[in-house]
Amino acid sequence: MNIYEYLCREAAKISSSSLADLGSARRWLETEDERREKLAYMLGLHERLHGNRQPPRYTVTGEIERKGYVVKKVLIESLPGLYVTGSLYLPNQGGRMPAVLYLCGHAQNQKYHYQAHAHKFASLGFVTLVIETIQLGEIPGYHRGTHQLGMFNWYSRGYTPAGVEVWNAMRAIDLLRSLPQVDPNRIGATGISGGGAMTWFTAAMDPRVKVAAPVCGTATIESHICRHTLEGHCDCMFWINVYQWDLSDIGALIAPRPLLIASAVRDWIFDIKSVRQIYEKLKALYELLGAGENIKLVETPGGHSYHEKSRREIFAWFMKHLKGVEVSPEEVGDIDEHPEALIPLEELRVLSEIPADERVTDVQDWFVSKAKPLKIESPGQLQVQRERLVKALMKDTFNHFPSGLSEVQPRIELEQEAGERLGYLITYSSEEGWNLRIHVDKPKNADRVPLLVYIARNARNLYFGDKLLDGLSRDWARAVVEVRGIGETSWGQDLQWFIRRAAMLTGRTIASMRIQDAVAALYVLEKLGWVEKRRIALMGSGEMAVIAIYAALIKGGMHAVILHQPPPTHDEPSSPDGSGAAIELLNVLRHTDLPYAAGMLWPTLIYFLGPRPPAYVWTEELYRKLGRPGAVYRIKSLKQLT
Repeated sequence: MNIYEYLCREAAKISSSSLADLGSARRWLETEDERREKLAYMLGLHERLHGNRQPPRYTVTGEIERKGYVVKKVLIESLPGLYVTGSLYLPNQGGRMPAVLYLCGHAQNQKYHYQAHAHKFASLGFVTLVIETIQLGEIPGYHRGTHQLGMFNWYSRGYTPAGVEVWNAMRAIDLLRSLPQVDPNRIGATGISGGGAMTWFTAAMDPRVKVAAPVCGTATIESHICRHTLEGHCDCMFWINVYQWDLSDIGALIAPRPLLIASAVRDWIFDIKSVRQIYEKLKALYELLGAGENIKLVETPGGHSYHEKSRREIFAWFMKHLKGVEVSPEEVGDIDEHPEALIPLEELRVLSEIPADERVTDVQDWFVSKAKPLKIESPGQLQVQRERLVKALMKDTFNHFPSGLSEVQPRIELEQEAGERLGYLITYSSEEGWNLRIHVDKPKNADRVPLLVYIARNARNLYFGDKLLDGLSRDWARAVVEVRGIGETSWGQDLQWFIRRAAMLTGRTIASMRIQDAVAALYVLEKLGWVEKRRIALMGSGEMAVIAIYAALIKGGMHAVILHQPPPTHDEPSSPDGSGAAIELLNVLRHTDLPYAAGMLWPTLIYFLGPRPPAYVWTEELYRKLGRPGAVYRIKSLKQLT
């Protein structure tokens, strides 16, 4: 099996299993809060949702009078320094009115580009708030971290710009509900493309959204990977998919509230077949909940864009579900995009200068909190913290691991002999479809032998070994382990950008798959009768040192871990084309980082082959504090391994 076939298979499993077993209506009502908490975690919002939120601070920097309504230029502060620029359309009507939150897609000059929709909603009697994104607003930030900038460390942080956009949308709803002109129980959301995706996410996260209409923002995980539409998508289109959800799982959090899905039949990045699949799954759920009339699919001709049909359907949908007025799409009318009907770009500008305290441009660095080093004073305290850490990582980082890794069996494919040494070529399967290899070299006449397990870093290691292994005592056996991406399962670096992004959508990363393989290999090697189980050492170099640290942490019971040039942190960007070391692990920085994870290995001996990177001072100091039997050594060759 190659990596693309595997990721496509896993994506298909996610899409086919989503909403496959609906069960009872009661089940969906009883699990709603739990499911919403999971989505909040995958969006990086879990630490922001609890507590009593007050309406955000906002400033009106100008007003524009229009026939029947006024447009206010607003600067919203959704968090201290996190500014959102927008346009607030207030109809000149008495009493409380329904409101629409318009979420922008990936267009330049967003308030200007999408204003015709707001003009139409305002003319129909809806208070309308258009908010710009952190990527393309007046204070430009970053959306395309992994897409263009190599910021795969965002995955380790558990960060997606979708989380910030949803937070800003929820704060915009807080603002709308605080306005005297708005009926707080009649608020809807809509938008196209990225704004369509944010409509899905916001309506799922915030039950105060009573009506939703995402446009050209709908697709399955399977289509994104198996039909490669992923390649056209910004990071904001996705949640960190550790729980292996599809979009229909997110849509299930909207049900039974009114949901209109609009999509173009020849959309370049949203496959219409997958749109229909999501609609059919959600339609069944809506019917189970007794609200089949509350979901509708509108298909329009052409590519990725609005169509007169979709716009009219949306206006009629909002009139029906927010105003209680039945009006046909033909009667409700369409937008007016004539130049004379639009407000000039400069007149809509909110800011004359960017606030000195803005935190939009670096929001990716602070929005999701990173774990701090633990304060550990005793071996007993370390054991408790290690158990907690492993449990958290298995839930939030390695959730994709299959059960039964400890039961994986060795298959001896070849036996060899040369002088006083015996060799074995062993294959094993850490998961269905993967046939991975281990080459073992051991002393011929020894009954119980210590074993060094080396995680191969290239295809030649299996047969020729590695210079790093020079000096290993001949009293030791040596096992060179191939994990995915090495040897027969290797892939070209030109595919790695796609693999890294697609893997996240299936709830894993290259590194987490390799850690799974290494853990399985350790269990396989323990089953060889001559191995001295209490003297197994695990070794990795460079990015494979990451694999060694976490495999030892999860498996437990290692005699020693040997690290050569280990990366100092997960929190480093990569090459924009995705090539090179791939050490990201989903959400790991919410729980730990490499030096802290290494410290959790005590009393396993740690050997730094070559210089000890400065970041691992914390590891060494913890070991020194806890004392024997754990120890940290710095060695120049494996001659010093005991």
